Amino acid sequence: MISFENDYNNGAHPKVLQRLVETNEERTLPYGADQFCESAKAKIMAACDDEDAVIFFLTGGTQTNATVIDSLLSQYEGVVAADSGHINVHEAGAIEFTGHKVITLPGHGGKMRAEDLDKYLEGFNNDENNAHSVFPGLVYITLPTELGTIYSAAELDAIYRICRRNNIPLYVDGARLGYGLAADGNDITLPYLARHCDAFYIGGTKAGALCGEAVVFTHGNAPRNFFTIQKQHGALMAKGRLLGAQFDALFTDGLYFDISRHAIDMAKRMRMMFEKKGYRFWIDSPTNQQFVIIGNDDVERLSRDVLFTHWGKADESHTVCRFVTSWATTEAELEQLQSLL
Repeated sequence: MISFENDYNNGAHPKVLQRLVETNEERTLPYGADQFCESAKAKIMAACDDEDAVIFFLTGGTQTNATVIDSLLSQYEGVVAADSGHINVHEAGAIEFTGHKVITLPGHGGKMRAEDLDKYLEGFNNDENNAHSVFPGLVYITLPTELGTIYSAAELDAIYRICRRNNIPLYVDGARLGYGLAADGNDITLPYLARHCDAFYIGGTKAGALCGEAVVFTHGNAPRNFFTIQKQHGALMAKGRLLGAQFDALFTDGLYFDISRHAIDMAKRMRMMFEKKGYRFWIDSPTNQQFVIIGNDDVERLSRDVLFTHWGKADESHTVCRFVTSWATTEAELEQLQSLL
């Protein structure tokens, strides 16, 4: 079997593993107060061109979203997201479990539109009975989106302007951030992102690490006592060095960006394979997630040799199937897929 099911079906990039082995015998302070975390933070701050950034390391995406969102909201507030947003569809109600409602707006190709956000906030603020409602306290978007699409710099700027005008922070879920930054047509850089949101995270789990996400609070605006909030959420690792060493490796000599570009190159080649065979696509994704419309008979045939996600029905005789490349996708895997097609 070859696997295009997701981008976290391998271990870690060899350079990340090498860093862990090289540092294994060193004794460090616990809870992220070690030299590897400090080195990784300095490299991430430099990559973001943000000397005031405050950075924390957590282990997984859902844990990160639940912890960060809870830290940024008051008890009477909820988080605004596109209806297709990851926290709304694929995190098992983790945000609601912390006591905060996910307030949904219509998604357009996976993205939130600034005009929809503006209209919603204006309506809420002009509602004389809004004291009986959940207050919008945070705006959440993903880059790339759940459907593999990306925001343009202009779209991000428009959303952030509305957030600032309404004194609401903007939080960007970057589980696949590297793949979004490396995508064709992307005009957002890491420094631009840092200037146009209040918090985001750099995904490691899906981009070369064994586990780990780096949360970046921009402009020095980290919530008070976030370290303690991490602890309350069970999101604080005693051996914080494990995360620091991995991100230190990922942000040495541009590794994070190099392996992200590799995944995009593999995705482009895979897309061309499907196109040459006449397959249609459910959505135009420039990132490492490709959504292919496949006849049900072919789905059954391919499933004998290939792991991929059955995303949903396209119609009675066709299925939307998600194929995902990663930093670890090989030429041999693509050749095998091509022969099967």
